[in-house]
Amino acid sequence: MSHNGRVLVTGVGAMTPLGADAPSTWSALLDGKSGVRFLEEEWAAELPVHVAAGLTVDPASLLPRTEARKLDRGEQIALLGAREAWRDAGAPQVEPERFAVVIGTGTGGVLTTLGQDDVFERAGIRRLSPFTVPMLMPNGPASWVSMDLGAKGGARTPVSACASGAEALALGQDLIRGGRVDVVVAGGVEACLHPFTLAAFAQMKAVSTRSVDPETVSRPFDVNRSGFVMGEGAGMMVLERAEFARARGATSYGTLAGSAVSSSANHITASDADGQAFAMELALRDAGLAPADIGVVHAHATSTESGDLAEAEAIGRVIGGHAAVTATKSMTGHMLGASGTVGAITALFALKDGTVPATRNLDELDPRVELDVVRGERRTGRWSAALANSFGFGGHNVSLVLTTS
Repeated sequence: MSHNGRVLVTGVGAMTPLGADAPSTWSALLDGKSGVRFLEEEWAAELPVHVAAGLTVDPASLLPRTEARKLDRGEQIALLGAREAWRDAGAPQVEPERFAVVIGTGTGGVLTTLGQDDVFERAGIRRLSPFTVPMLMPNGPASWVSMDLGAKGGARTPVSACASGAEALALGQDLIRGGRVDVVVAGGVEACLHPFTLAAFAQMKAVSTRSVDPETVSRPFDVNRSGFVMGEGAGMMVLERAEFARARGATSYGTLAGSAVSSSANHITASDADGQAFAMELALRDAGLAPADIGVVHAHATSTESGDLAEAEAIGRVIGGHAAVTATKSMTGHMLGASGTVGAITALFALKDGTVPATRNLDELDPRVELDVVRGERRTGRWSAALANSFGFGGHNVSLVLTTS
């Protein structure tokens, strides 16, 4: 593997069901808060799904109306998250040609696609928005962010289901290591809370259909888990070549030290411990670290039985049982394409602050999960390296290694 310089994380941004920015999201995770709520919209009445994790703030309300109306909800969230990360990094002065954007998404502008199809069926072609195509295209978020921030080194869009945001970070790291660019805004976004998508996931028995206290529904690694809770959001990082960041006097949260992407080539939706373990092994090798060096694992852990068990097996096989494992989808729900980047931010903050959030709703650990899953109270300590996993339908496996230096 090539190691052409370290890749630093100099800025972060997020919009999640726990907060409108990265600091408020992190604070809520540490406090064990939940962003899962009952679906109270009229359209939800006939659905088998009763809960979801929506944003705390309408992104359109944070943008000028003229700008918001041209953007799909996912594009709005991506733009706000990227602007936050860019400000957090101190708005680096970088040649546009040495600056790229990589933003992944699982479904693209599906809210626009479904919404404009309704308009078309109901009112005809003349009522369609002229912005429909740029709003529905999956590369829209990356394109808008590249224009907003002036990035001419490429605007790329990995589409790998729930691994999309993590794969965006891996690709951003590759672009910097390969000498193509000095700075990358990389991340993931998803906004697809809609009766059609919720019903479709329910039909494949992936989402929970429980109608109980919403905050208790998402329960990764718990014996009484019943499927994932769909969320929405964005996570963004500013990645920089270490020499470039140092030259401008930037501070960093830490290093994206290693990454790996594997494909299970096994089943279109089923989790696969072998493929996941392979990604973890490759990421460790890429970072030049041993399993014993990993102190924290941010698990993909969506709260499906097969997914949780496959990942637990893979982590146990590659890392062992010593690391502190956290599963924050117990609080945020599953933000699909955004989850990988938010997970990486969480892992980085855990290292930086010396605190790992507790997994919520873990009342009885599945006995088949032979890992040290943090539960009850958040855990404090000093760790120098963390692993963050993301896995997606299609057999997509991404593992990231983050370090404090």
